[in-house]
Amino acid sequence: MIAHIRNFAIIAHIDHGKTTLTDRILELAGVIERDSSHQRVMDSNPIEQERGITIKLAPVNFPYPLAGQTYQLNLIDTPGHVDFGYEVSRSLAACEGVMLVVDASQGVQAQTLTNYHQAQELGLKVVPVINKIDLPSADVERTMLEVMDLCQVKDSEIVCVSAKTGQNVDQVLTAVIERIPAPSGDINLSLRALLISSYVDSHQGAIGLVKVVDGEIFAKQRLVFCADGSWFGSQSVGLFKPAMTVCDKLKAGQVGYVATGLKDARLLKMGDTLTTFADREKIVRLPGYLEPIPMVYLEVYPIDATQLGLLSDSLYKLSLADAALQYTGTHSKALGNGFRIGFLGILHAEVALERLQREFDLDVIATPPSVTYLVKNKKGQQELISSPNQLADPSLIEWIKEPMVMAQIYTPEQYLNACLKLCRDRRGQLKSTQSFGSQMLILSQLPLAELITDFHDTLKSLTSGYASMTYKKVGFEVADVVRVDILLNLEQIDALSFLAVRAQAEYRGRRFVEKLKEILPRQQFTVPIQASIGGKVIARETLQSFRKDVTAKLYGGDVTRRKKLLAKQIKGKKRMKQFGKLQLDQDVFIQLLKQ
Repeated sequence: MIAHIRNFAIIAHIDHGKTTLTDRILELAGVIERDSSHQRVMDSNPIEQERGITIKLAPVNFPYPLAGQTYQLNLIDTPGHVDFGYEVSRSLAACEGVMLVVDASQGVQAQTLTNYHQAQELGLKVVPVINKIDLPSADVERTMLEVMDLCQVKDSEIVCVSAKTGQNVDQVLTAVIERIPAPSGDINLSLRALLISSYVDSHQGAIGLVKVVDGEIFAKQRLVFCADGSWFGSQSVGLFKPAMTVCDKLKAGQVGYVATGLKDARLLKMGDTLTTFADREKIVRLPGYLEPIPMVYLEVYPIDATQLGLLSDSLYKLSLADAALQYTGTHSKALGNGFRIGFLGILHAEVALERLQREFDLDVIATPPSVTYLVKNKKGQQELISSPNQLADPSLIEWIKEPMVMAQIYTPEQYLNACLKLCRDRRGQLKSTQSFGSQMLILSQLPLAELITDFHDTLKSLTSGYASMTYKKVGFEVADVVRVDILLNLEQIDALSFLAVRAQAEYRGRRFVEKLKEILPRQQFTVPIQASIGGKVIARETLQSFRKDVTAKLYGGDVTRRKKLLAKQIKGKKRMKQFGKLQLDQDVFIQLLKQ
């Protein structure tokens, strides 16, 4: 019966213990046995296991008896880091309620707020849970006050648990069953299913994770994607227990999977509506959700040029499992052919690059992160650029806009001034501050370019690790962006150019030429290293030449012989500097990018 189904997600700030709590719930329900080999069951990727983070949503279905009735619970474990927030949005679309987990020793954090408000906007029922009450550093009373203030609930509605010891975990499931409503679908209506996620199986092709809103899905059924009208015959359907388990059918209210048999998983567009071939014209499509928009771009090149094809295949396979990863081909005079890849944040980029290395045995080099600028020329045409080489002549440009984000910084009150100063130094505009007990919430609008470098590390350093941050894109604002060119021996090197705000261009240019001076090999002639904007040099360093002792062969004699040899050497150095070419090999770029 649909009345005995409960669909809920477990959401929290990173490292608040939601995956461990999921393990205890599965043990309580008898899905797994409690021993050391069953830790982080829902994290299947080795990187998730090693880093202790969740990077992809993971569903599980299990029965649970209560008050003489057996309920079918569909739980979805979600990531906690802001970079994987798109996975949370998909999870919430498949649920009627959420379990909001808060660490008793850390209290409400930035991602806690974001996830809570996201659940509120979707009208989901929230069950607040305070975890880690067994820790010596746990401050349950303070955390309870913060949760009561955030969720507007009574203290009796908050469940206090220890995921490590299993204390009070049964109370969590009782609260989920009693407070979260059953799905509202109708099994007798035409099929409508929401596509939540997908991945590729080597035997069954593309696997779609779906929530059945109305009707039923059977195996060997002709189904249609409403977005583009493409159809397929379902190979099998089933539930996650947590392994894929085949069943006869998926009914309204259930969350499960459909094996499509399709070889191209890109046909499965997240948020699409799935229906039967016969009903494709008459059903009303389900409201989907926005596709993830890349916020940080890196150019990735294979160290061995012969691995370009392997890199292309690897990125394709990676994108099938990670819908937020987008890439296009690019070329650099210095590094050859490669790919420009869009990520949702720096952690997202780190995980993807690590997967390329470990899962596909690829050695790659990545450029520093950059953002996309919106440029309008004097003809009224607008375009997005992400590379200095795409920037037109400044005389042809009407304006350049840089992407902006709204940052939510959650910090203890004593670090408020340090956080405000950091935002000001990074060109931030303070929007508001709000108090949550002893914690402060800062809303500040910042350029994305300031956020993708070392902002988070600096924030953690200034607040002794207590502050947390999340952000969302809020559009573009006009900025005085210039192209900084790097010249070696008066010759412009396009591969080293970068875009920067004019106020910071000189500082960044000076740091860049200092770094180049340390990395470049010395030549037989003096090499000037310059950073310029247009024709104006804003920074310079000089790489001194090797000096051969041309007077070593002299054994006495008149001083004029010594002067003559030195003058001849100076003349030769001058000619060598005039006609000499500085060849940059790939090792120089690799060292530069690894700094």
